[in-house]
Amino acid sequence: MAESARRGRGGGGAARRAARSAVSFETAKYIERNIPNYEVLTEEALEVIEYNADTVLEEIGVNFPDNPEALALWRAAGAEVTGDRVRIPRGLARELCKTAPSQFTQHARNPARNVEIGGRNLVLAPVYGPPFVRDTAGGRRYATMDDFNKFVKLGYMSKWLHHSGGTVCEPTDVPVNKRHLDMLHAHMTLSDKPFMGSVTEPSRAQDSVDMCKILFGADFVDQNTVMTSLVNINSPLTFDDVMMGALKVFAENNQASIISPFIVGGAMAPVSVAGTLTQVLAEVMAGIAYSQLIRKGAPVIFGAFVTSIDMNSGAPTFGTPEAAHITYGAGQLARRMNLPFRSSGSFCGSKLPDAQAAYETANSLNMGLLSGVNFMLHACGWLEGGLVASFEKFVMDADQLGALHHLARGVQIDENAQAMDAIREVGPGGHYLGCAHTQANFKEAFWKSDLLDYKPFETWSDEGARDTQALAAARVEKLLGDYVQPEMDPDIRAALDAFVADRKAAEPDSFM
Repeated sequence: MAESARRGRGGGGAARRAARSAVSFETAKYIERNIPNYEVLTEEALEVIEYNADTVLEEIGVNFPDNPEALALWRAAGAEVTGDRVRIPRGLARELCKTAPSQFTQHARNPARNVEIGGRNLVLAPVYGPPFVRDTAGGRRYATMDDFNKFVKLGYMSKWLHHSGGTVCEPTDVPVNKRHLDMLHAHMTLSDKPFMGSVTEPSRAQDSVDMCKILFGADFVDQNTVMTSLVNINSPLTFDDVMMGALKVFAENNQASIISPFIVGGAMAPVSVAGTLTQVLAEVMAGIAYSQLIRKGAPVIFGAFVTSIDMNSGAPTFGTPEAAHITYGAGQLARRMNLPFRSSGSFCGSKLPDAQAAYETANSLNMGLLSGVNFMLHACGWLEGGLVASFEKFVMDADQLGALHHLARGVQIDENAQAMDAIREVGPGGHYLGCAHTQANFKEAFWKSDLLDYKPFETWSDEGARDTQALAAARVEKLLGDYVQPEMDPDIRAALDAFVADRKAAEPDSFM
């Protein structure tokens, strides 16, 4: 049934999908920056790092273990291949990367939610990958499919989130070899925002593509990007066969991949900023070049998940000056390659959504905006170094994303913004609360949090003296209570259900 449904649907149904997926609440468009990027590297420094990255690829090389197909592609492209090691002649990787698009549209099933990735745009997506969840009622525990569904609903209801994300948490109560089906089904049916595909095994990447063909139509998927995936490099300088197999599936099918080193400085890369940036650039160039060997023009994103390490405990640290320097520098390198950039997020190492979490997250979010990030994964919900997805922190962070939107607008300088009439009206010693300009503009003049408390002490005390975590818990409950599932064509829903059921029945459960 699912197979026939895929064959029977063609592309071009965007208008019909839009009519069936009415926007039932306000959601913000992706950010279009009107502020400059913050740059820390001089032209000379950039040229040194670029030269050194080419030296790494040429002299040291990268490993593609257990992947004879990749080795054959590299050999045919002119690389020197010895065993699993690929040494790439100076300039070859950069030249191959030139066929990747500088910007692309990721289509959502509701066209009103489409996002533009690249240029001066910033797309925000939630936390990805934690095996644990935390809330005020149940504390820290292993994530379940019910938790996953709740996070997808919260993402759908969050005004400032543009993207539904991918593995918002790992539903550990579902078999490993089948949970990708349930997660994708949840993204497709519980939200109408864009989403990410599975990369944990090439066949699961293919399932992701096949489900998208049901949702969008096979022809539409072939000609448009409807899915993003996260392809992590096994730093240092290793491209494992599982991730490369998933990358191959997505590239062949014109779907986007974030090619991202996973680096903790001092452990998987040098302790210095320049050395880490050299390795980041070498790894990203090799990964993106490989994607273009698979399919010229396949959409990709220059990824950089980089943080530092606590040399006493070995734990990763977040929101640090070194991470900021690396993120700013990586943004400059990505722009010089004319590629979309992914980095940053609501990073913190704290075990609770407390002051440490707030400090580190604020630093991380702001450096993401200022560094020119185009796709910010982990933009809300991250806790405990990425081990935990927190319900309360999800809505706390999502609220702060509204401040990023307003900061990115920049400073307006039109006649209304100059406010000369207001200054003349009020004059010396007056106040602006009642003047015409204030009355005309006050509703939109300032960003207003939907979560934080600004009430007088007496009111706050009478209402229970709640701290931010308590306010966030109440907001989680309200958003889930207000949630209304977006409409979907019944035939598409039936075909998705049948596909998932068929694939689950085709193999025994495995929790390995």
